[in-house]
Amino acid sequence: MMMTDEEYKNHHVFSELERYIEFYKDLSWSVFRLCSMGTHAICCIDYYVHSSIQGKLESTRVLLNDGRTHDAYTLLRGYYDSVITNIYSNLYLKDNFSMEKIIVEEIIDWLNGKEQLPDFGIMSNYIRSSNKVAAINNLLYADDRYEKVRARCNDHTHYNVPLNALLNGNEIRLDHRLQVLNAFSGDARDVFILHLAYLFFLNDHYMTSSDYLDYLECGITPEPESQYWVAPFIQGVFDNIIAKHRTDIATTIKQYTCMRIS
Repeated sequence: MMMTDEEYKNHHVFSELERYIEFYKDLSWSVFRLCSMGTHAICCIDYYVHSSIQGKLESTRVLLNDGRTHDAYTLLRGYYDSVITNIYSNLYLKDNFSMEKIIVEEIIDWLNGKEQLPDFGIMSNYIRSSNKVAAINNLLYADDRYEKVRARCNDHTHYNVPLNALLNGNEIRLDHRLQVLNAFSGDARDVFILHLAYLFFLNDHYMTSSDYLDYLECGITPEPESQYWVAPFIQGVFDNIIAKHRTDIATTIKQYTCMRIS
């Protein structure tokens, strides 16, 4: 399969990546003015994480456009790492912030580059053992899909399967190249859904539209319960990705959130 082949160039993974990129761009600016309790940050610390993920996915798209599927998988692993780090830091702040402990030093030291967060396995286990997200954990880990996603990412990152390196050769005809691209598409979507499932479950206020604050900034009394309105870009992703591919997760988020997500 050559990179000039139309079937490769028109693969649905490219439009999917574009949607993820636009989502993280919108989300990063949407959360910018929110406060991260337990830190000294003047803006939401997730702004930086989501903006970084946007860039990582843009780089992934460039690699896939050039036919460098092997390297694209290493970036997918980095995306997975970023997601777990993001959820861990949010969950750790919720577990440790209180009126008696208004600054969570462990997260502050990480933000200031003084200390590292635990490795992927420890952070993942911390999340999976949390009662705060037990309802989501039960759904995400009902099967072994995320173990398989991680294994495929590691196989490419660490050359566990040396033949995977051939997927970086964009002038090499490989019969299974489109099959790998299909797998990549599914893996990226699963990581995206995992991130949103945890994020919306832990911080459902991230879903809010700007209407409520817009009313206040204009000196207008907000419409009743407009603080619970959901931003259009959130609703679009919820409908077309989460609800479409993981109805169980979509239903659970609706059950637990006070946001008016349809």
